[in-house]
Amino acid sequence: MNVSQGKDTPSDELVEALDRVFGFRSFRPNQEALVRAVLAGRDVFAVMPTGGGKSLCYQLPAHLLDGTCVVVSPLISLMKDQVDAAADNGLRAEVYNSTLDGRQRAEVMRRLVAGAIDLLYVAPERLAMDGFLSTLESVKLCLFAIDEAHCISEWGHDFRPDYLALSRIVEHFPGVPVAAFTATATHRVQQDIIERLALRDPHTVRASFDRANLFYQVTPKDNVNGQLLEFLTHRPGESGIGYRTTRANVDSTAAFLSQHGVSAAPYHAGLGPEVRQANQEAFNRDEVHVVVATIAFGMGIDKSNVRFVVHADLPKNMEGYYQETGRSGRDGEPAHCLLLFGRGDISKQRYFIDRMESESEREVASGKLNEMARFASTNACRRRALLGYFGERYEPENCGACDICRGSVEQVDATVDAQIVMSAVVRTGQRFGAAHVVDVVCGADTQKIRDFRHDQVKTYGAGKGRPKRHWRSIIDDLIAQEFLEVSRDGLPILRVTPTGGEVLFGRRTFSVLKQRKVEPAAKAGPAARRGKGAEPAGEYDVGLFEHLRSLRTKLAREKNVPPYVVFSDRTLREMSQLAPASEAQMRAVTGVGEKKLAQYGQAFLDAIADYRRPGSQGS
Repeated sequence: MNVSQGKDTPSDELVEALDRVFGFRSFRPNQEALVRAVLAGRDVFAVMPTGGGKSLCYQLPAHLLDGTCVVVSPLISLMKDQVDAAADNGLRAEVYNSTLDGRQRAEVMRRLVAGAIDLLYVAPERLAMDGFLSTLESVKLCLFAIDEAHCISEWGHDFRPDYLALSRIVEHFPGVPVAAFTATATHRVQQDIIERLALRDPHTVRASFDRANLFYQVTPKDNVNGQLLEFLTHRPGESGIGYRTTRANVDSTAAFLSQHGVSAAPYHAGLGPEVRQANQEAFNRDEVHVVVATIAFGMGIDKSNVRFVVHADLPKNMEGYYQETGRSGRDGEPAHCLLLFGRGDISKQRYFIDRMESESEREVASGKLNEMARFASTNACRRRALLGYFGERYEPENCGACDICRGSVEQVDATVDAQIVMSAVVRTGQRFGAAHVVDVVCGADTQKIRDFRHDQVKTYGAGKGRPKRHWRSIIDDLIAQEFLEVSRDGLPILRVTPTGGEVLFGRRTFSVLKQRKVEPAAKAGPAARRGKGAEPAGEYDVGLFEHLRSLRTKLAREKNVPPYVVFSDRTLREMSQLAPASEAQMRAVTGVGEKKLAQYGQAFLDAIADYRRPGSQGS
């Protein structure tokens, strides 16, 4: 079926194309409206969560319309997988970037000019080249799709100057609609994107940021490597990402996990490009189960079956945290998002913020860091706090899928401890940092205490019955809840804020969160593995699922593509639940379109029949 831009397409024809190409029987929320807007020739702007089906909103129109859709994608390393996934659904997709040699580039150009490409993936730098723009001006185009559009906004969390060149699209191609997509944008960033891209009365969608299948947990950072290893023992063979702030920490954590039997690999800019590429491909192809990465890795992964994300260091901002946790559970299956929170991370982040040359940039970054620290310290529903940051109100009282709502933490009154700490801060003149205040409270015998005669203040030794780490934790909580502040004039000096004074003088209480043991959210059994609000998974044959997963790995290696390109975990679970015995039954499985049925259908039918044959492991 081919449609003309600007004409209304009947719903049954759109659903038929959706089923035929992608194997989906219905659209997800907002998808149909966005597809219709593109088919009508309108610009669109969409904020949709990772895993919400953004790519379908330009891939389906590219299949239906006459002409080529140019997809601007931020990372070259990701493009091949995007092209492989589109091609496996029967779309004519190509990449045009520096990984191609001269002969390959010439062939892509020949096919482009001949109108034989539905989707052409390019980097923003490529689109900025005058010669490339001139070539595109001679080609019939149906759409420009801008992925990760927040990169064009200086108010966003991942501004990239190369994205600014995209503002030329409307000027050079006034008759071609532009579709911009992002998973993370506040209202301010949204308006900035629309203005910078010069979108023309765009059809705008701001979908819910809620990822119901993700479980959010924050726990105090103590022994990072030990905590990671403990977490991973409950998830053998599952794919996940661990985020660290520095390259050195990435390397040491990856090495530690490898030494303890976890299939892990590092990923950061300090590695050679060949090593980075090899590690990423090994992860995408399920040959490595855990990748430990700096945050720069965040946008370079399109893997659908990531079952957990662990932030072992505090992210710089909520946008980054949302995007990075969003790399898990893209297939709609349950995933666990763990943040190890140490207050020392705040000081480390501030160190870098304070060295920013622009005062306005420092203020923006500092405000974003404060929001991140508040999220990690909140004693209310994590999901409500996260969605609230993006301007979305979460109505339910209990999300059922975070440590707070699951009763994994409890509020403990710590007003007296807070008063002891703040009294020590005040009585030492509000001139010292956390380490010295803790020494005073614990009654330490240091030269500094003797020099300043702080062994004579009333609160000296008032907390000697508790370890230093307890009092440091109280200070960290006081800072996060803004009862104490850290001086920004070059030295980390503690000062009591006006609201802190309310606690100090007994006019307000102070509480902290105490952790209880959290059962792994994704290990409770097939029917209970989903977060509240997600579609029920139903019972399925786990043995058959593993049998089909082995076949998927074999076929993926033969085609030199990641396993999720063949079929997602969700599709394999449905096969394991329904056990189709004919092509018609296989075609009814979600995610099995016509092209995939032709490519893989018989192999999976044979595998299911073999598994169920009397005498086999599944009988």
